[in-house]
Amino acid sequence: MDTVQFRRYLHSHPELSFAEKATAEFISQQLSEYCIEHRPIAGTGVLARIEGRKGNLKRCVVLRADIDALPMSENTGVEWASQNQDVMHACGHDCHASILFGVLKRMQADRNFEGTLFGLFQPAEERAPGGAMLVMEEDPFKDYDVQAVIGEHVDSELEVGELGFCPGKFMASADELYFTIKGVGGHAAMRSRIKDAVVAAADFIMRLNMLNSDMCVVSVGGVKAEGSTNVIPEEVTLAGTMRTYSENLRTRIKDMIAHIAEEIEYKYDVEIIADPRHGYPCVENDMQLTYEAMLLADSGGFKVRDLDMRPTAEDFGVYSQRYPSLYYRLGVGAESGRAHTSTFLPDERCLEVGEEFMYQLALSILNK
Repeated sequence: MDTVQFRRYLHSHPELSFAEKATAEFISQQLSEYCIEHRPIAGTGVLARIEGRKGNLKRCVVLRADIDALPMSENTGVEWASQNQDVMHACGHDCHASILFGVLKRMQADRNFEGTLFGLFQPAEERAPGGAMLVMEEDPFKDYDVQAVIGEHVDSELEVGELGFCPGKFMASADELYFTIKGVGGHAAMRSRIKDAVVAAADFIMRLNMLNSDMCVVSVGGVKAEGSTNVIPEEVTLAGTMRTYSENLRTRIKDMIAHIAEEIEYKYDVEIIADPRHGYPCVENDMQLTYEAMLLADSGGFKVRDLDMRPTAEDFGVYSQRYPSLYYRLGVGAESGRAHTSTFLPDERCLEVGEEFMYQLALSILNK
């Protein structure tokens, strides 16, 4: 099976986070056909291993691809569209997995490299706290000297043949914020008899909004108040997200949010129950590894694009906290549409580009 066929099969059989059982079985079958050693990991993931013919086999490179899909209906009209209702590969993970499969096939064909190559088909990137955390809990590389963990993501803001890099801090951490504001409800006209959770919630949201800066995002997207025109509810619930570019700032902002909550409680005589949920850490690219990859891409005829930090998040940050890591963007062209929409359809020419660069990058690091 070639890379395009592999991708189209995955695209037509998407599965949600932590439910990628059939996806993992398919990947396992295809790896077995090429005699590539592999085993299950993180429940519904697959970890492949190929040993080179020379050098220290404890030196290794890990190539990572995510394999889960999103809970949405597809509207692309292609023959290989999703066969699973309300599930779609709308973020390009089918492309990531297919590129990794193509690289593993080539590496297995001659094994003319030093050290060991791992291919990690990781589940549940789309669901916090993410499959990467489960992978690291198994500590599969504890007996190896990890030279690099490499990952990529398709990007419609880059054209096919373009690769985007950002040395150092690249993607933000992501935490989920949930609050329940409890007051005393009652008739909306009888203000002296109520403790208004709605007004307290509104003030709280505005205070949180003041925390936003170039290095921090705090957004509340969900507000639920079961009142009406003349009824003030007993409680209001809020749901939001917090993004930062450093672990120190991440901790500091959480402390500031807790302090603001205390002030709102005192000001409106309400109770605020906070339920922050720790999500993905920051993605921070190893500087030397990134610059070397950029030089390799340029010498290989690819167009290299410099990228800015972005407030989107990725559980790849779990790996970058522990190992030298590189996460880059692979161009699929503007006509592919926007990710996380029902019409997103990456240009399949990206598969050849992605496979060739990841193959060359892996060889370069292993044989260094």
